[in-house]
Amino acid sequence: MPHPNRRSVLSCVAAGATLVLLPQRSQAAAIRPGLVYAAGQKFDKSFNEGAFAGAERFKAASGIPFVEYLPSNPAQFDQGVASLIRRGVTDLVAIGFYYATPLARLAPAHPAVRFTLVDAVAEAPNIRCVTFKEQEGAFLVGVLAALASKSGTVGFIGALDIPLIRKFIAGFEQGARHARGDIRVVVNFVGTTPAAFNDPTAGAEVARSQFQRGADVVFAGAGVSNFGIFAAASEARRLAIGVDSNQNYLYPGSILTSMLKRVDLAVDSTFQAALQGRWSAGTVALGLAEGAVDYAVDENNRELLTPAMLDAVEAARRAIVAGRIPVADGS
Repeated sequence: MPHPNRRSVLSCVAAGATLVLLPQRSQAAAIRPGLVYAAGQKFDKSFNEGAFAGAERFKAASGIPFVEYLPSNPAQFDQGVASLIRRGVTDLVAIGFYYATPLARLAPAHPAVRFTLVDAVAEAPNIRCVTFKEQEGAFLVGVLAALASKSGTVGFIGALDIPLIRKFIAGFEQGARHARGDIRVVVNFVGTTPAAFNDPTAGAEVARSQFQRGADVVFAGAGVSNFGIFAAASEARRLAIGVDSNQNYLYPGSILTSMLKRVDLAVDSTFQAALQGRWSAGTVALGLAEGAVDYAVDENNRELLTPAMLDAVEAARRAIVAGRIPVADGS
């Protein structure tokens, strides 16, 4: 598989994207990056931690520090933006789908600030939106789940039922059935509000329910709630699949693989574009072809993946990139 650190995504150019160039600052010293995390934990071993890693990579390469704000709930977004702008932020990246509406309202009031929204779309002349083709990465781990399953039933556990999570579900189901036409896929959600991304206890309960229904491999797409899902899988001697970052190491031997979603590269490339005068407003969607989604193989899960499984998933990758397998996004 391609190395997960490949940087082809740095171009952040997608076919059909609408881009609007804004006046650029010529001096690197005038750039002050800022980051508003998704509500929850900064070091979540997943989405937020990926964003932090991208900002840290930019700081190491450029010598320019960034400022950050971690809200305890999405309603604190306005407060976070105001705090960062008071501190002189010129380039602000917001991490999370639920920031789309407030960002569309706030951005026009700060035309000199370049905003980037990760995981959703909002429109304004100074907003750049980075979305992912999660369904393509989910297809790959769906192939692996189906081929690893001994019971013939696999599961998906999402935080809540929203379009973003439906992209994961659509790809996972399609990949599983591509690999094995008789596979059964069960789907459940941890909750009904964004708090479901931060409830490991509820995540574990949902996982146990799926195991009782016959699932022996579950794809965990629930943020910090994944920790409970992983623990339940380990206790039950079943397999789980991580998401966003490489989570294989959390329960070696119990995590079949992790679907990588390169939030780190989205953040790093956005700040680099601003520094180099290449930042542009508009929307880009990044998938397998750009190296922005993938699956993880390392010393913690390599023994769980047979050569036949790897051959099958790599054949699927090539077919998706070549356009021979169109992957539905659940819309």
